[in-house]
Amino acid sequence: MRSITIRILTIMLFTIAGISAGYAQPSKSSAKITGALLDEKSKPVDYATVTLLNAADSSVVKGTLSNDAGAYVFDHITTGTYIIKATVVGYEKAVSKPFTVTEGATVTVPELKMQQVRHALNTVTITAAKPLIEHKVDRTVMNVENSVLAAGNTALEILERAPGVSIDKDDNISIKGKQGVTVMINDKLTYLTSTQLATLLRSTDGTTIQSIEIITNPSAKYDAAGNSGIINIKLKKNKQTGTNGSVTLGAAYGNTFKNNENITLNHKQGNLNVFGSFSHDDRKREHTLDIKRIVTDSTGAKTYFNQFSSIPNDNHNNSYRLGADYDISSKNTVGFLVNGYFNTEQDDNTNKTFIGTQPNVVNSYQTTTSQIHQTYNNIALNLNDRYKIDTAGQELAIDLDYSKFKNNSTAHYDTYFYLPDGSSMAPPLFLRNQTPSVITIRTAKVDYTYPINKVLKLETGFKLSDVKTDNNLQAQKQVNGSFINDTTLTNRFVYTEKVDAVYVNLSQNYKNFSIQTGLRGEYTSSIGDLITNNQVVKRHYFDLFPSIFITQTLNDKNELGLSYSRRIDRPGYDDLNPFVYYLDQYTYQKGNPFLNPQYTNNFEFNYTYNKSITLTLGYSHTSGAITQILLTDPVSKATYQTNLNLQSQNNYNVNLYAPYTIAKWWTGNVNATSFYLGFKADTLLGGKLNRGKWAYQLRATQTFLVAKGYKVELTNFYNSALTYGIFDVKRQYSTDAGISHSFANKKANIKLSMSDIFNSRRNDVTSYYQTNNLDIKQKNESRVTRLTFTYNFGNNKIKVREHQSGADDEKGRVKGN
Repeated sequence: MRSITIRILTIMLFTIAGISAGYAQPSKSSAKITGALLDEKSKPVDYATVTLLNAADSSVVKGTLSNDAGAYVFDHITTGTYIIKATVVGYEKAVSKPFTVTEGATVTVPELKMQQVRHALNTVTITAAKPLIEHKVDRTVMNVENSVLAAGNTALEILERAPGVSIDKDDNISIKGKQGVTVMINDKLTYLTSTQLATLLRSTDGTTIQSIEIITNPSAKYDAAGNSGIINIKLKKNKQTGTNGSVTLGAAYGNTFKNNENITLNHKQGNLNVFGSFSHDDRKREHTLDIKRIVTDSTGAKTYFNQFSSIPNDNHNNSYRLGADYDISSKNTVGFLVNGYFNTEQDDNTNKTFIGTQPNVVNSYQTTTSQIHQTYNNIALNLNDRYKIDTAGQELAIDLDYSKFKNNSTAHYDTYFYLPDGSSMAPPLFLRNQTPSVITIRTAKVDYTYPINKVLKLETGFKLSDVKTDNNLQAQKQVNGSFINDTTLTNRFVYTEKVDAVYVNLSQNYKNFSIQTGLRGEYTSSIGDLITNNQVVKRHYFDLFPSIFITQTLNDKNELGLSYSRRIDRPGYDDLNPFVYYLDQYTYQKGNPFLNPQYTNNFEFNYTYNKSITLTLGYSHTSGAITQILLTDPVSKATYQTNLNLQSQNNYNVNLYAPYTIAKWWTGNVNATSFYLGFKADTLLGGKLNRGKWAYQLRATQTFLVAKGYKVELTNFYNSALTYGIFDVKRQYSTDAGISHSFANKKANIKLSMSDIFNSRRNDVTSYYQTNNLDIKQKNESRVTRLTFTYNFGNNKIKVREHQSGADDEKGRVKGN
């Protein structure tokens, strides 16, 4: 694999060197115009509309936007005399003096000063209705902010509606059928286990989310973790002048009542911007789980288990954010952010298992009731500094982060054993445990951007991360009326991981062509210490992660893209933790401290028609694929869930996204994905695994403007049956609908929605491989009706402009989008 990577990197470097040589020569028949826009305080005016006009008749030649440094550029200009006109909301129009451009010259226009409007504006509201789903060059964006279906839902529930995204029974997230997703919030890694991540996303109110970005092939600038890509959740950050905010109140009912509340506040005055939010929700979720399995012991004798479980979750979530940005100067902005949550969960589970030596024959049965109380606490701190070195786009960014998670769980398990007639067959078994855990994360990141010239840009940086998890399982069982330590379960597991990374990206952009190539190096040092058993697993390794992205605009309606990247997935902390977590004595899960990281090579080709319809073809190969499996202990007859490294996983996928407009009041989009997942292992449970299957996902969203101020959304989802490792996952389908109404001059909004209208969403799985004979049927509470009210208050006279181009042919050149 290392030799393949080096060969790919060599090809990449020669490719970009050749393209650089071919394109770096300036056109002899063209010239270039550059300049910058500043306000009265000499601060950059970003995203202003800049128009190049003929001086003779003021006819429009070209248009563009100023970038976040206030700079603008016009390429391929013929000789002549021109003027520059700049406009932006909240400022007076600025016009340059006439200037002359000669053949092949680069003309720098003197800085234009833009004066703020002195008279008050009467409720100027600039809106640009974004589609629910947007496809950009390197990512798919789900604009959650104005969606009817987002109201009252959590981030985890909204993710289930994102194109190509699915969430399994254990809250594992996958994209196009592939697990190994890295989740970021506001461009920052979460560094959480799957359980911790699910808790965080459940406590994140949907009304605080601006958008969700799905990046299937990230560049070298991003961490190399995540074989199926990155999901970046962008939270709202109000930048309006003055004091403003919003209040959200929500109520919902499925099988039980639920409620949610959220308040956001923002104050911007002069150089200071302060923002904050607080969210609370109470929700109880029903979950039923039925398992039928046949266990064969070493003599060939079979035991039949028929298990029925009710697993309700009663959650009370609280999350908060508080931050500030301060402009030290027109070039330097510093900021801080503190956010976190404090949540509780109560699970009162009931499990009944019938056991027999023949089908449909009960020789005995047992009931297990469990009371599990969990608390989750997190605080995260961030300090950041953004320094714009010059108006050409040279920039230095520094981020320092610290996060701490403290989680506690106390559980009581009471098991009673019966004969078929209901009489007791053995003394009851009483167990209890306490599992406090602490996760500490420290990171430091520096990013530097340097435009070498108008078409060539260099990005480089480094990142240091240090993660420590401390899990302490204390277990007791009752003997003669007293609880004593259970040495078979009690254990402590401490895991530390340090990753040092450095990257470099080189990109070139032309009128119809762009290329970006990058290389990231990561050195990983990890130690897993199972303290009670004195078992230590140490790993030290260095990896290179190359990437390349090429885009070509054929004409106004046709664009092509090609990309490649190498990725890594390190085992999750909970996947490494060897603790045993019971449903009952015959059903449990545990981690595997001997898991190795998996590596993936991703290839992707995409075609875009008319800047809307997108076709993507992808292939990825994963070596050492970390895969969830079920194992059976023939002695105890218990079935347990764990993870193993399989030899390989191959994924082929094709995705079609097509928005449409049937009428002015009726728009929508269709997202169709077909993928093949194939798994191979030379030895697994005494056999040779070679399984795969084509599957597909369909999601159609329609929006209806039924009357003034009223909007209706309808979403249909279908996921065909698929194969994942040794599991066969049954089909899934659902329908969601919602209606919203804006009033009080659009300051107030009320939304009514219902998810899974026909209550059809299930998570059913079977596994018939070697000694596995398993049939799982499970149903979460999915049909929920929600009513949400939102009121926006404060100054809303001038809104921040949307980042949109002044001319389509220059759109790809505008920096800062």
